[in-house]
Amino acid sequence: MFPDSAGAGPERRTHVEQRGAAERCGESVAADPGGAAGPAGPAHAVPDARRRIPRTDALLRDPRLLDATGRLGPERVKSAVRRAQQQAREGAVPPDAVAEAAVALLPRAACGLRPVINATGVLLHTNLGRAPLSAAARQAVQDAAGPTDVELDLTTGVRARRGRTALAALRARVPSAEAVHVVNNGAAALVLAATALAAGKEIVVSRGEMVEIGDGFRLPDLLVSTGARLREVGTTNRTTVQDYAGAIGPETGFVLKVHPSNFRITGFTRAAEVGELAPLGVPVVADIGSGLPAPHPRLPDEPDARSQLEAGASLVTASGDKLLGGPQCGLVLGREDLVRAMSRHPLARALRVDKLTLAALEATLTGPKTPTEQALDADPEQLSRRAELLATALRADDVDARAVGSRATVGGGGAPGVTLPSAALSLPEPYATALREGPVPVVGRLDGGRCLLDLGSVPAEDDRRLAEAVRRVRAGER
Repeated sequence: MFPDSAGAGPERRTHVEQRGAAERCGESVAADPGGAAGPAGPAHAVPDARRRIPRTDALLRDPRLLDATGRLGPERVKSAVRRAQQQAREGAVPPDAVAEAAVALLPRAACGLRPVINATGVLLHTNLGRAPLSAAARQAVQDAAGPTDVELDLTTGVRARRGRTALAALRARVPSAEAVHVVNNGAAALVLAATALAAGKEIVVSRGEMVEIGDGFRLPDLLVSTGARLREVGTTNRTTVQDYAGAIGPETGFVLKVHPSNFRITGFTRAAEVGELAPLGVPVVADIGSGLPAPHPRLPDEPDARSQLEAGASLVTASGDKLLGGPQCGLVLGREDLVRAMSRHPLARALRVDKLTLAALEATLTGPKTPTEQALDADPEQLSRRAELLATALRADDVDARAVGSRATVGGGGAPGVTLPSAALSLPEPYATALREGPVPVVGRLDGGRCLLDLGSVPAEDDRRLAEAVRRVRAGER
């Protein structure tokens, strides 16, 4: 006979409730040794498959999940485990595959940013983080991740100038500068100059150089936010040195010369150069944008820091993550008194860079050629040979691949209108989306109904990974 529910019921209900609570917490429980699945409780019986779902604590002892806990933290791993257990309860995952399902649900790293292969042909792609760091700079970042002597003299044990070795390296790279300073990006360098040298005064600037620097940020708005007033001179296409001279007066903080780095005006144009403006009796600040430290033979029209200072610029401001090939930062180079005024201004503290940036910048300046320099100096014939080898190997795997000529660009607001001879791997158009969404994302460009993977922006050491990504897409088509 069945036991009376009024007698044995409370004890049995308690056990069932405990089992239900455990299941709601994402853990399976062993079968009731007293026969919980028997005649007294068919409505509460746990299906055999659900009984076999591993407990959370058992799953967390799996070596793969233990390793992931050290990389990603316990909460992310537990969340993946619970989701995998839920999939098993819903019948989507076999109970003996819950651990594998949890591993598959984990992100690759604790950071949401994903490394990609830049095959766009744009060397400094803003949406892809601009300049890729050299191996030396990456190692420097790793070395600086722990405690460092960033503001400590280890010999004396007293406070030292922050980032002194990185600043010394920048000064050595551009000897024309009397002093240097580093802030967190190029726009910050210009903002600090305007705040420290022209707040409450006028900045004289050509109408043709009132540019938008990207993402809706406009130079006039940036400068006015510092408390300076803009004195516009000349016209959109023509501004002479006489226009500047006529505007200079007691209220002038400095003359600003801006390189229109992301566009070019051609035709009936005139622009006063730094050498013409230097004798006007007020500081001349040259914002060169792309951060080229010295002239480059393939970029003859791109302004560089050394030439601008030698022509008479009082200050040069630039970005560090463009043609210099370093981390995101803003560079200030020039007269010692002006750089000192900027570095001692209260705003400088809010714009200072961290130790990781200083480490990467120094390694960029003192280390071997950066990936950006290597891409600028790439041999077009070597690029063509790489494209032919890749196309031949992929055709052997039944991929419609062709080697074609291409033109790469600098990008990142540098060398507008300049193209560089390159070579590309041409694939059917659907490959563009599939490669971008792959486990190792490859970002190319569409041209004439084909997906082009431009090798001008791909280091040679990434060719194998590029080919493997293409083969994965082809395998998925079958």
